[in-house]
Amino acid sequence: MAAKRSAAAARVDPPEVQRTVRAPAAATATRAAGLDRLVHDRTRLAIVTALSVNASLSFTELKGITQTTDGNLSVHARKLEEAGYVLCTKGFEGRLPKTEFSLTDAGRRAFKKYLDHMEAIIQHARGKK
Repeated sequence: MAAKRSAAAARVDPPEVQRTVRAPAAATATRAAGLDRLVHDRTRLAIVTALSVNASLSFTELKGITQTTDGNLSVHARKLEEAGYVLCTKGFEGRLPKTEFSLTDAGRRAFKKYLDHMEAIIQHARGKK
């Protein structure tokens, strides 16, 4: 039985087969590697997506949409703000503090680029180059 395993392990596909099998996966992996990691994170993607279709959202509204904790939302929103993708405005409504978020022009461009990149990956995976 050991001889059968080593014979199977020693079998190597011809180079043509290896190239046709590996090339599409490598191309897709290369395309995926170029994704904007700042936007690609699940929570940050949810924030940017929500802000792309709303002029602005309050912290509470974003928390409800993303279904995250206060701390988690704060950390992810801060990363987007530091990158210049999101604008955070703090103020008061009466005596209550209110934090509003909106997508900057740079954030809109980054989101559009991210969506275009994802679409290219999807088209490639479907074989529609």
